[in-house]
Amino acid sequence: MGFDRLIEKIKETGNPSVVGLDPKLDYVPDFLRKDYEAEDGLSLRAASRAIFAFNKAIIDEICDIVPAIKPQAAYYEMYGYHGLKVLQKTIRYAKLKGMFVITDGKRNDIGATMQAYTAAHLGTVMVGENELEPFGADALTVNGYLGSNGIDPLLKVCRERDKGIFVLVKTSNPSSGELQDQLMDGVPLYARMGDLCEKWGADTVGEYGYSAVGAVVGATYPAQLAELRERLPHTFFLVPGYGAQGGGAEGVAAAFDKNGLGGIVNSSRAVMCAYQKEGCDPREFAAAARREVIRMRDDITAYVHMN
Repeated sequence: MGFDRLIEKIKETGNPSVVGLDPKLDYVPDFLRKDYEAEDGLSLRAASRAIFAFNKAIIDEICDIVPAIKPQAAYYEMYGYHGLKVLQKTIRYAKLKGMFVITDGKRNDIGATMQAYTAAHLGTVMVGENELEPFGADALTVNGYLGSNGIDPLLKVCRERDKGIFVLVKTSNPSSGELQDQLMDGVPLYARMGDLCEKWGADTVGEYGYSAVGAVVGATYPAQLAELRERLPHTFFLVPGYGAQGGGAEGVAAAFDKNGLGGIVNSSRAVMCAYQKEGCDPREFAAAARREVIRMRDDITAYVHMN
């Protein structure tokens, strides 16, 4: 229940970080792309096949030291149905390797439409007498600004299938304050949304004290991160904005509780493009990704100590 499975993977690896697999074709080394372009031409199919090979190689290198991946759905949708197939295959491959998977979809709607999003990403659909799992992620990022009508369909599946959601609370982008920092009776809107996360997850709290309703809180706002950690004792944090967006390990430490739990920190481009930053042989792209996640793990755990 809650995020117990993710927390157990974090404790097992000693690593509170997640790799965002948000691949652009430009990130894929030329040698890998050319293999598929030779077969399928300059096509969406060739691009998607190259991206899956890229993802698979990185997963193979990091699965023993990183607890989770976070594929952003948009980076797969941009390649059409071939890309969506790669999203499904990436999720399944990572889970076969024992990793926890968070689909970053930021989905939001109400009623039957939200039920459909829920079934697609966290649940199952019936085809005749067969109950089938379309994508099979362990957790999904969601936008909570339609209120409880957009969250309730997700909660049912979270309880029944041991899944989780991360609600946008205080996002890492520079313009987030235009709306999220606005005051409601003296309380910032992001704090109100955080309070709703506590309410929505109240009956799903697991062994480690965290519910199935997590919050997205950016590393780029360490003061608010610390404020929300104290305010939301049962809400697990997904923390974007580390590294490329400017968030540092010392500030990120505010996401964690006294036991060094309660959050997971995301890095995407810095891992996928580590070989470019290093200037190493592109054929070592996956090994470079491994070196970067080790560096990130050591950077964060210098400030965050798990009991």
